[in-house]
Amino acid sequence: MSYVRCQRCGRPACPECQRPAAVGVQCVDCVREGSRNVRAAKNPLGTTVRGGRPVVTLTLIGICVVSWVLQLATGGSWTERWAFWPAIGHAEPWRMLTTTFLHSDNVLHILLNMYALWLMGQFLEPLLGRARFLALYLICALAGSVGVLLLASPTDASWRTAAIGASGAVFGLFGAAVPVLRRAGMQGTQMIGLIVLNFVLGFVIANVAWQAHLGGLVMGLALGFVFAYAPRDRAMLVSWIGCGVAVVLLVVLIQARYASVSHVFYAGGAAPAAAGWVSYTAVVIHTFIHRWGRRVERDRWVTSSGSASRNR
Repeated sequence: MSYVRCQRCGRPACPECQRPAAVGVQCVDCVREGSRNVRAAKNPLGTTVRGGRPVVTLTLIGICVVSWVLQLATGGSWTERWAFWPAIGHAEPWRMLTTTFLHSDNVLHILLNMYALWLMGQFLEPLLGRARFLALYLICALAGSVGVLLLASPTDASWRTAAIGASGAVFGLFGAAVPVLRRAGMQGTQMIGLIVLNFVLGFVIANVAWQAHLGGLVMGLALGFVFAYAPRDRAMLVSWIGCGVAVVLLVVLIQARYASVSHVFYAGGAAPAAAGWVSYTAVVIHTFIHRWGRRVERDRWVTSSGSASRNR
């Protein structure tokens, strides 16, 4: 058996332990040590380049599919438990997020949303990283519900009409893709055209909550610019600060909207949240702890004309 000396450490290496190098060979120990010292490659958005499947995207799709099956299996009780409509948001604010995992009985609703989520997830998740992609999705989903809340009127049926579906979050992904494409030096014209087409369809097709599309789209554009144009060496820090600011802004908007219509819920016209968003957050936490898992007094889910819900 012949031995060749490692070009890095000078120790003899048997044929099984030899690894080709730029010049000569190296032993397995030197190759292993060298790989640890190599810095992971990062893309222009500051994300560590990694292979593999879009895990977060697949998980979100799986949750939506399981939730849809439960909606069908329970005859609507699962939908009623987690759907959001403006009149219930002040008492059960978590519905603003959970409603994005619900869909109508029409299979096309969930198929189209999941297909769009799959397409955008394959593109954005590797560029942003799993954590930022998940944060983008959830914040845009919340922004979609806030859009429904801000544009609904407590004096008509829109205040008591549920808005369900993932398209508010999906429109957020559409919006974020525009600045990300520009930052990556890619053409974004087709993406803009797709956004315009889908947004217009929200006005043409009946029972579509275009307000959720608008809220998700605006938030997605804003966060997309933060992610895309943050300094590369501080991309993660700037991104998470941007996410935090977005969440605070949404909470303030929620508080301001319910305070402006407080006469609908509270005698005397003053809501407990009127002292500020910190007080509102405390009310939300208190409500969540004491009302989770049990039915509270709420507006009727079914109106005299039938099921009151819109797709988003």
